[in-house]
Amino acid sequence: MREPLPADMFDELCPSSLSPIRFGDKWAGLVIRCLEHGPRRFSELRVPLRRVTPKVLTRSLRSLERDGLVRRTVYASGTPHVEYDLTPLGRSLLEPIAVACAWAEQHWEELIEARESYPGTARLDRTG
Repeated sequence: MREPLPADMFDELCPSSLSPIRFGDKWAGLVIRCLEHGPRRFSELRVPLRRVTPKVLTRSLRSLERDGLVRRTVYASGTPHVEYDLTPLGRSLLEPIAVACAWAEQHWEELIEARESYPGTARLDRTG
């Protein structure tokens, strides 16, 4: 049995979500991080990615699959279900994503200040 993904894996103000560096679409980097430790069902991915609508998560997974980064496996025997897993190409993105997250964490205050000072942006809660 695998460990469930933590619901707070990507708090609204975590370095992953603050990073201006994008891997694919807006959510692709977070999906890849969710799959880092092995295959997951769609419902498992929805826990830490609760801010993503099911439609958008499906679109992101399809895009990652099309680009050869994620493998979608359908299990018809037993309880039918689908799992998503990183391909070797997808795994090769884990290190660059970790570097981007570390950069965002290092520049946390600057990123928050820039977003808060941008016209029309609501103030962000700095806890997280």
